[in-house]
Amino acid sequence: METNGSLPPCEVLVAGPYFTDLVFHGLDRPVRPGTEVFADGFGLVPGGAYTPAMALHRLGRRVVWSADFGTDPFSAHVLACARREGLDGAAFRRHPFPVRSLTVALATEGDRAMVSFQDRVDPAPLVPLLRRFRPKVLLLPQLRWDDGTVAACRAARELGTLVVMDCHDTPASLDDPAVRTVLALVDVLTPNDGEALRLTGAGGLDEAVDLLGRLVPTVVVTRGAQGATAVRAGERHDVPAARTATGAAAVDPTAAGDCFNAGLVHGLLGGWDLPDCLAAASLCGAAATTGPGSGSALRAEELDRLLGQRTRPLAPPNSARSSMR
Repeated sequence: METNGSLPPCEVLVAGPYFTDLVFHGLDRPVRPGTEVFADGFGLVPGGAYTPAMALHRLGRRVVWSADFGTDPFSAHVLACARREGLDGAAFRRHPFPVRSLTVALATEGDRAMVSFQDRVDPAPLVPLLRRFRPKVLLLPQLRWDDGTVAACRAARELGTLVVMDCHDTPASLDDPAVRTVLALVDVLTPNDGEALRLTGAGGLDEAVDLLGRLVPTVVVTRGAQGATAVRAGERHDVPAARTATGAAAVDPTAAGDCFNAGLVHGLLGGWDLPDCLAAASLCGAAATTGPGSGSALRAEELDRLLGQRTRPLAPPNSARSSMR
């Protein structure tokens, strides 16, 4: 897939590996050793960084996704899905060997467990990609604190690019100076409540948000059925979890966090205030739960209709970064 030279500049650079998700949903109880549980449904869907890239593309954003693919059937499956969605492949790297990334997700009501496997491939350096595409937002779906990520965050700051980073259950701690260094260069951090507690070692969510807020200008903590909590410049916002647009029951929460992030970034790019960004994020996250994987991610017209029922339109500023000052 090639970039169409007539397209406007990139708005979002998503950097992260693909996954192929094998989603078993509708389990009536957790799977335990020595037992067998039958699922009500099954889906074979693309996941990993594909999800926020695709979700943002559906919302009308100009997205470039940096990812690695190989000769294996899992790579082929996600590439085919990316092609059908119309994702820009200008930052894809194709390797002459397998690059397998897959997850088995077991979804029970309101939660899921996952087992993953990934062939190791060093990701493409981000600094050249940032200078080439000059995105308004760099979205990192996983907490990374290697030298290359630190350099990329510094380059993003020089370019005026907003850095949004998720955690994705990464075993990291604020006790590690390298973790603190990268977080000090991040503009928006979006852990879930369990990740925030593990990352900080705090005894409660309020303490965790306070500790993270001392490092990161905007902290958004997703809390599942309890909604989300965000803190910026000492001001706290709590939003309830959104109901699905059709009232459909939740099927699989696997892609909810990534679609939440897509809605959040969409709002930031639109220059919306933080509560309205959270409203968009919550609606996108809720919609993603109504089907396996990310297949139910909202499209721009659907989100506009839902937001039109509860929020006022806002004029966009010059950049996503300016909206977060």
